[in-house]
Amino acid sequence: MSTSFIPGRIDIISMGCSKNLIDSERLLRRLENKGYTAVHDSENPKGEIVIVNTCGFIADAKQESIELLLELGELKAAGEVGAIYVMGCLSERYKDVLPQEMPEIDRWYGKFNWSEIIETLPDRSSEKRSLREWERNLTTPRWSAYLKISEGCNRFCSFCAIPLITGRHTSRPIEEIVEEVKALVADGVKEFNIIAQDLSSYGTDLYGHQSLARLIETISDIQGVEWIRLHYAYPADFPFEILKVMRERENVCNYLDIALQHIADPVLSNMRRHITAQQTRSLLERIRKEVPDIRLRTTLMVGFPGEGENEFRELLDFVREQKFDRMGAFAYSEEEDTWGAKNLDDTIPEEIKQKRLDTLMQLQEDIALENNTKMVGKTYKVLVERQEGENAIGRTEYDSPEVDPEVIIKGCRVRPGEFINVRITEAYPYELIGEVAD
Repeated sequence: MSTSFIPGRIDIISMGCSKNLIDSERLLRRLENKGYTAVHDSENPKGEIVIVNTCGFIADAKQESIELLLELGELKAAGEVGAIYVMGCLSERYKDVLPQEMPEIDRWYGKFNWSEIIETLPDRSSEKRSLREWERNLTTPRWSAYLKISEGCNRFCSFCAIPLITGRHTSRPIEEIVEEVKALVADGVKEFNIIAQDLSSYGTDLYGHQSLARLIETISDIQGVEWIRLHYAYPADFPFEILKVMRERENVCNYLDIALQHIADPVLSNMRRHITAQQTRSLLERIRKEVPDIRLRTTLMVGFPGEGENEFRELLDFVREQKFDRMGAFAYSEEEDTWGAKNLDDTIPEEIKQKRLDTLMQLQEDIALENNTKMVGKTYKVLVERQEGENAIGRTEYDSPEVDPEVIIKGCRVRPGEFINVRITEAYPYELIGEVAD
């Protein structure tokens, strides 16, 4: 059989969340340091080795990972790629099952032992150097980076398999994070999107108390850090000290991603969210009172056991009441070995789940348009990300990469990575139109 893969080239394909992406970026740096040509997310993998960083969070993500591996198996059989390695959450969770079911995969690694890939590869560089643990090759635009501050989760919500995959919550030391941020700033990064499975618990394991506010305050003091944006706070035991930092520090964006999942008490109880409907409302009221200009992103779930028609209507009323600036949602799918799978009956038909999801997202689309319309006529600082014809495309501080609205700046040519002031002239549910402010 003839082969057409490229010797010395290694393709890395990242699936799932930005936390996975950081692991892929670290792997990229180590492969290049060892003398290999490392390519990320190529549409036409041709590597001597293809490494897939899998996702195992929900059923759809798992299925997507499996389908990709099967496609790569066909490419391998045709000689278009060499070996196939698998790492990440899916292989961590099913490491005892998948190797038997997919013999076309050459090597399996989990979520945390992927560095063994480097150890097994022969050196192809005479200039290899020692790397610090956090060093990576950014796959994001050079002015923007995700920054993972902890791994794992201690919450054990009844629907979630993350603690089964990632283990207990483990914070990175502030000193190490600061060292990484300074290095990234020196390389031109201006925007830092802070990520973790649970921002609210940051520092509790290292310092004995919540330390998110201290960490963000320290990062904001670093010269060259223009934007800091917070993702994935947990509502129970919320670290309220962060609100003062957000309000007082200009480079800490007035943006918070906080997954609420639901509002009906029977559903929250079944989800084991450790918070009630009234506590949720009080939390949101306090956040908005302390940071009046804040934009909130949340994630909600429909179709969880215990969600009858009354509970779903309560969820719709909650969304109408809160008018979230950004919102995602998904239908519940049972995850094996979770508390919910073992103790609750998933009896809501899939067609009802989908109908509820469609209803919820249509409501949010109307709210998004209403919220965005309020921005018309106002001027905002925008980070330009790319050029499309005669227009520049960017984001405000209220918008995270990939998931939130973009601003189309008419008749503007600006180098990507620059900040400009933009006056909003038109609004749509998930898009804003503007012009350079005088």
